[in-house]
Amino acid sequence: MMRDRQQALSPAPLDQADGLRRLFASSRMRFVPVLSNPHVVGSGALLEGLCAAFAELGLHTLVVDAGELSPQANELAAIDLAACVEPLSAQVSYLAARGLPMRYINAQGSAAQFLEAVAAACPHADVVLVHASAAELARVVATRELRPVLLADTDPRSVTHAYSGMKWLAQRAGLMVYSLLLASPPRLRLSERIAQQISSCADGFLGAVLRDWACLDPKQPASVPMSSEMRFLARELLIAAPPGAMLEASADAAPLRPVARQSQQAATLAAL
Repeated sequence: MMRDRQQALSPAPLDQADGLRRLFASSRMRFVPVLSNPHVVGSGALLEGLCAAFAELGLHTLVVDAGELSPQANELAAIDLAACVEPLSAQVSYLAARGLPMRYINAQGSAAQFLEAVAAACPHADVVLVHASAAELARVVATRELRPVLLADTDPRSVTHAYSGMKWLAQRAGLMVYSLLLASPPRLRLSERIAQQISSCADGFLGAVLRDWACLDPKQPASVPMSSEMRFLARELLIAAPPGAMLEASADAAPLRPVARQSQQAATLAAL
């Protein structure tokens, strides 16, 4: 995935929630959930594109790579998570984290404390990209103030998977606003059609909103200037993620909602 491409004291609080709020009240970290998609061949390039857009703003990004095809978490992570954070460049750090969020599951089925561990492991990060499956993100995300990023390309399977992830997060975590990053040439007409179809299904079936979208061609050289759409998407994601919000909300993480069954959505997306 991405790593392979770059190589490059106050009195005790009354309750745990109050303590966590105090601890992270001044946090400048912004958390951006990114739904992993095993059907997107260029997903590593998409993550790199987001990191580059944040770097242009002078921000350091930690990529927490917990997707289905991401590298397995180091055994040392259970003892010293900070030692597992790899610097890829002056602007990007990387944490191989497949399987790691589920190690933080509590009795209520929440893994929100994983974010606290990540924040402590890389305190100099300005942005934390949490790249994971919808099922894991639903257990980690504990606030509606965030805007998850869907990944897809022109393969219909990737589009269906992206929408399924949106449905899962909307119904299990109450997240209703999304961004979309497509691995495709920016001027490809099919890309706009895919974005419109996902937006239509989100609104019609879930009451959710696809707020914005952008394309990035995984085959383009690094020397190609970043598109205005990528810059806009990155800024919107930061605006949608108040510093420390995800950490504070983790103190009040609630059990997940049950998933309602819907039948027509997959057929609608298959018509692309």
